[in-house]
Amino acid sequence: MKKTDLIRAFIPGGLLSPRDLRKIIGIAKDMGNDTVHFGSRQDIMFPGDEVDQRELDEEFGSIRTNYEWSGQRYQNIVTSFVAVDIMSTTPWVTTGTYYNVLDTFDHRPRLKVNITDPKQSLVPLFNGQLNFVASEHEDYWYLFLKFNPTDDMQQWPVLIYSEDIGKVAAAIEEHYLDTEKDQVARADLLFEIINNKVQANNRTIDSELELPTEPFPYYEGLNKMAGNKYWLGLYWRNNCYTISFLEKVCDLCSRTNIGKIIITPWKSFIVKGISEEDRLKWELLCGLNGINLRHSSLELNWHLPVLNDRALKLKKYLVNVFDKHDISTYGLTFSIKERPINLFTSIAILMHPSIRLFGKYDLQKRYNVYYSKNFDPNEEKYIPFAMHVSKWELPKVLMKLSRNYYSAMNEESRDRIWEEPEKEPDTQLVHQCPNCMTIYDPRYGDPQSGIPEGRSFDGLPDTYECSLCETPKMEFREMEIELNEKVSQT
Repeated sequence: MKKTDLIRAFIPGGLLSPRDLRKIIGIAKDMGNDTVHFGSRQDIMFPGDEVDQRELDEEFGSIRTNYEWSGQRYQNIVTSFVAVDIMSTTPWVTTGTYYNVLDTFDHRPRLKVNITDPKQSLVPLFNGQLNFVASEHEDYWYLFLKFNPTDDMQQWPVLIYSEDIGKVAAAIEEHYLDTEKDQVARADLLFEIINNKVQANNRTIDSELELPTEPFPYYEGLNKMAGNKYWLGLYWRNNCYTISFLEKVCDLCSRTNIGKIIITPWKSFIVKGISEEDRLKWELLCGLNGINLRHSSLELNWHLPVLNDRALKLKKYLVNVFDKHDISTYGLTFSIKERPINLFTSIAILMHPSIRLFGKYDLQKRYNVYYSKNFDPNEEKYIPFAMHVSKWELPKVLMKLSRNYYSAMNEESRDRIWEEPEKEPDTQLVHQCPNCMTIYDPRYGDPQSGIPEGRSFDGLPDTYECSLCETPKMEFREMEIELNEKVSQT
């Protein structure tokens, strides 16, 4: 099954009623599915081999839900609605705020839009293309632009009013899609273009955005809210949910007057507002269906691509090794990716594509490990830590990087980048692919492309291409990395 075979139901903000969820999983069930997937952009996905487009239009239209099939043409709007009432939030950002902002969108976004509160640490601030982040001024938002993963983040020169977000996003998207991708203007010049098209109630920026300092939260199980209420977070380690269980969730929501179910970016969902008298009913629902509500924090803080068995198996292997060694990863998040799309993670593991020798022998799989500046998942800069690491060496590399994180927490500067104490770092000149961040290091060569150790970049043939994404040699960029002699990189 390929991702292009998936039907994606767009759930703006990640919030939907039990009735609408029941309808969506009913559509999936009618197409022969036993399970559905929750995506990292708070959408719902399920396979659809034989699709009657007219019938699907009617089914989704009955609940006013947009969807797509066989291609990524549209995007869901991500919000941090899920954080309200269960973690730190900006005082003026309430459930009503998110509803009002979502109502300003009268178009189906084709760019990734994030609408978030900077006080919370569960939903990413900057992994969209248009990132609206709440300011300290009521109903005004920062905007950060990052159209492509390799672009630098750009800040919009003014704060945007809540009621203007939808039309500003639509105008930027229209300009972006009608412009050659290498000619998209800087944010300040783009502002002039959009400001001439859209009448908006802007406000001057008088302070810089403060990023969240709270560690990554534990988002599973029954937890206390204000007003003698509870919220329940549900996560399944295989990254999909059985339709039969979700039907029972919807039924219990209806019986206990729960109006909304909220999908998180971590392929989980949260039910808020459970009363004290109904708490036992939810506990029984989980118990009777064999739902584990006590996964370790390490189990919960991973981003994996949908329908990728290799990534799921690797995660299970790494979690098992960490558990055996009783390793703490509290405050860290991990991603396993094939391509470096916009991330929201402290530590990123990039998988090299599988290669078969003579059509029958699998070469040993290799991985590149990066960490974000300051180990902050909202940072856009990722720093190489270990290249061409085997699966068996990977736990050792990640455990060392985790220890470095806790050591770095004792440093006073937020701008730290880890280095060996009391030692000037040695550096190595390497070349990096601008599209997937793969590094060509002459110390290791490129075994997948038949390049031996010790071959300089200049000594590579002009026909050389990135082994991960096939970017030509001429597009690689020169950079320096710090050497880490204690970590094996072969």
